[in-house]
Amino acid sequence: MKNQVVTKINYDIKMQEIIKNLDYIPKLLLHSCCAPCSSAVIERLSKYFDITILYYNPNIEPYEEYEKRKQEEIKFINEFKSDNKLDFLDSDYDNDSFHEISKGYEDCPEGGTRCHRCYRLRMQYTALKARDLNYDYFGTTLTVSPYKNSQVLNEIGKLLEDELGIKFLYSDFKKREGYKRSIELSKEYNLYRQNYCGCIYSKNNSIEE
Repeated sequence: MKNQVVTKINYDIKMQEIIKNLDYIPKLLLHSCCAPCSSAVIERLSKYFDITILYYNPNIEPYEEYEKRKQEEIKFINEFKSDNKLDFLDSDYDNDSFHEISKGYEDCPEGGTRCHRCYRLRMQYTALKARDLNYDYFGTTLTVSPYKNSQVLNEIGKLLEDELGIKFLYSDFKKREGYKRSIELSKEYNLYRQNYCGCIYSKNNSIEE
């Protein structure tokens, strides 16, 4: 059997098509992992959406690191001049949930199955919250990172959209120099940039390297 060629979807173009067809300012619940990653995403989307940043990151350890990143997120939101509404929605520190979905996957390499399960955990929480609070769309800033698999993230988003009946904002925010812009904005707003993704496994991996 011949190997099948998998065609990658340009999710940035899909997002641009969604935006082009908007005839109102929708409400977007946008999961954010940290202020630096959210910076360029908010700048790109705030012209078209009323955005609420959802800080749900049970993977981040230790707790002091979790709080530091959260406060940086709040700082950026308060300082950024948005064209439309920009709010912040906090969540409880739910570290047990992350360790529950990580059982049996502790030794997976970075970017593997454990990470994909973590994507799903955070995005599902966002989608459920968006549905319950009557948002028009849900999305995530995770696709701005060159270390995150945008194809997997968008596939998860599509599955959640179908399962829960809440529209997903497809994205690949690293396109059009999104990641580069996040670095520029981090310097401009003097944002703390962490040196590991968030979980104890990525932290240990960064130490080993």
